[in-house]
Amino acid sequence: MSKTNVVVIMADQLRADMLGEDTPNITQIANEGVKFNRAYCASPLCVPARGAFFTGKYPNINGSLINPWFSLDAHHGDVNKDVPNLYRMMEREWDSWHAGKQHLYTEGGKMENDPNSKTNWIATSATYDKYLKDHNKQRPGGPNFRGRVAEMTLGKFTRVKDYSIPKTGCYKEGFDTFFDGYFANSAVKAIRKRDKSKPLLLNAMFLAPHPPLDIPEPWYSMYKEVDVPENVGKWNADQSPLQMYNLTGILGSRYTREDWKDIWPVYKGLVSLLDHCVGMIIDELKVQGIYDETLIIFTSDHGEMLGSHSLWQKMCMYEESVRIPLLMKFPSGVDCKGKEIDEVVSAVDVLPTLCEYLKIEPPKDLSGVSLMTAIAEEPIDREMIYIQFDGNGARGNFQRCAIMENYKLIIDIFKDEVFLELYDLGEDVGEQNNLIFEKKYRSIIINMVDRIREHMKNTEDMLEVSANVYEDFLENYSQLRVK
Repeated sequence: MSKTNVVVIMADQLRADMLGEDTPNITQIANEGVKFNRAYCASPLCVPARGAFFTGKYPNINGSLINPWFSLDAHHGDVNKDVPNLYRMMEREWDSWHAGKQHLYTEGGKMENDPNSKTNWIATSATYDKYLKDHNKQRPGGPNFRGRVAEMTLGKFTRVKDYSIPKTGCYKEGFDTFFDGYFANSAVKAIRKRDKSKPLLLNAMFLAPHPPLDIPEPWYSMYKEVDVPENVGKWNADQSPLQMYNLTGILGSRYTREDWKDIWPVYKGLVSLLDHCVGMIIDELKVQGIYDETLIIFTSDHGEMLGSHSLWQKMCMYEESVRIPLLMKFPSGVDCKGKEIDEVVSAVDVLPTLCEYLKIEPPKDLSGVSLMTAIAEEPIDREMIYIQFDGNGARGNFQRCAIMENYKLIIDIFKDEVFLELYDLGEDVGEQNNLIFEKKYRSIIINMVDRIREHMKNTEDMLEVSANVYEDFLENYSQLRVK
């Protein structure tokens, strides 16, 4: 076997700032490889985030913009049929296995239902549901873990939809029956059952720490108190009010800082459960004698607000929602152990990196760049990365964002309203000081707005942002500021 084994481990809704001493297995991957300290998703939502990750192309380019939960808008969740993805690129030469949540949607249906797929879909949400039914077990969560919110559909109409709330509970069925216990056991089984005549490709997609926060012992009771960041339970004066039209604000603003102090320990317990699952995969790779020759990538599709800015879930452009962990442990022989990289990188960079390292012909017109350049301690030839949000289960709430060095510009759009935010991430870690009204940043703001508009045009964005959006915003909102 001449090719490298590849294991991609993806969490769901994991805050990058939750990793450390209490996640020893994930930290082991960082210590034995490369840690990208400023990695960002391409969209703070499950389906388009994964579409971008697995294709190396921004959502506008690959076609996947939303979670396809509403039939009339569902086609906006699919990656276009002619866009290559990691599975299809690698499954001919690698023994490809998938265990876990499958939220990469492609034209024509879910990939696991494609009769031409050469991937072994050993565990998905559908097989998990069957497992629960066959063993007469209860699914975690339930109606008490969901709340009703208003949601735009087709960008025009309002419907009522149930979404997860930060309610906590102890899942009595135990680890093996829990989402991630089932997925972790399946991932271990995949490693054991692999075709040893080929290199292994394993995509282990965990649900944790995505809600419901209904988790088994000992993780439910593992943490009694957790120090929460200063911005938790705090709505800032110049924060976009349009977030109150999105479930992030509708649900998140219902909870006080004291409420969040009770919720955080359970979320952290779920992160520790995730770390345990990662440890199971690492241990089995070692048992099989292939750990040292395996490239391991650990990341998350996006983050979680968890009360920061008084918001819940993701679907916004603050650091807690869009910054993701990105760790790469290379096979022995690659000199990068313990390396940390502070350049701004994107989830769309992972596929080009794999292509370069594994010597795979890259697809045309990738949005990302290979991170092998950064690993070699050379600067990446790129000024900005872009992030977009087009609504949750249907198109309706829109945000566009650019990050350039330490500056982040956010354009928040709901119907005919636009609200702008600018943050200096070097000076304002919690993004509590919106600089958009300060005249000394005018040239930076105009430049970044122009670059976002150019990016939107080049990627054939379905939205348009006016060339006068900054001046119009100042005229409309300066007199409405809360002093």
